[in-house]
This record gives sequence, C-alpha cells and structure tokens, in this order.
Amino acid sequence: MEKIALFEKVSFEQFEQDWKKNFPENTDIKAVYDSIKMPKRATTGSAGYDFYAPADLKIEKGKSVLIPTGIRSKINDGWVLKIYPRSGLGFKHRIQLDNTVGIIDADYYNSSNEGHIMIKLSCDTHDEGHIVEIAGGSGFAQGIFLPFGITFDDDADGVRNGGFGSTTSK
Repeated sequence: MEKIALFEKVSFEQFEQDWKKNFPENTDIKAVYDSIKMPKRATTGSAGYDFYAPADLKIEKGKSVLIPTGIRSKINDGWVLKIYPRSGLGFKHRIQLDNTVGIIDADYYNSSNEGHIMIKLSCDTHDEGHIVEIAGGSGFAQGIFLPFGITFDDDADGVRNGGFGSTTSK
C-alpha cells in the first residue's frame, strides 16, 4: 500500500472555537479534546479509516448535528479523502451525511481553520420520536483515500481558505 496521508489533531484553540459553536452546553471542552481518537482502520483489509465521536452525541429524527472531529489530514497531491457515515448507522437509523459524501481536498490542510474536518449528520428515519445515541469514542463515520485525475486543459489557480463551499466560484 502506498502511504499518502497523515492524520493530526487541530490545535485546542481551533477545536474549542468550533466545538462551542455546535455544543455550547458542553463546558468541559478540554476533556473532550484530550479524549479525541485518531482515525484508524479496523483490519488490514479495511479501506475506511473510522472517525470516532469526540463525545456522546444524540441525533433526533429530522434533525442534523455538525460534529467537529478535532482531526485534520495532511494529504499528498493527487489524492482526496472521502467521508461517509458508518454503514451500520445508515442501515439501522437512516443516518446520512448532509452533503452525501464529504470531500477533503489536500489543500484544505492549510486553510484558516487548520483543515478541521467537520462532519454533519442527519437522522432521516420514519420512526416518530427516534433518537440515535452515539457514545463518545465510538465510530460514526469513515474516510477513504482515493486518487483523482485532472483534465489536460486544467487551469485552476485558486487558493483555498475555508471549508464548506469555499471553492465555489462567485
């Protein structure tokens, strides 16, 4: 296997800023940050790197939750990290990513938010009152590194600064 990436934690300051926006009721942010587990593969044959919940999470039917993972990834040029929900959450609870597939480009690493990977999940079940509980430290998403190509006449020259929708032409 070709080694093409490295997972790292974002700084505590970046994590704290992003966590407060999404979970203002959780005041022990340092404990959450200290408990972050790095993504890893479960078996030698696994394509996906499991992303672990930084704290206990609840997702109610019809609601979304934006999860600051505390993780960033330094990726070689020519590769992309694609994020998907764990299949068990999808089958059992109809958990899905709001953007269907998360795309983490190599240049996101140098973004002003330190390339902080944020994963937004929704619960689309039909069961009234359904709440999905994800325990802190358990896998909730997976990331797969894939190579990509560009066209012969590609002339991209933009510079990224940000995440969701930051590279869309205005």
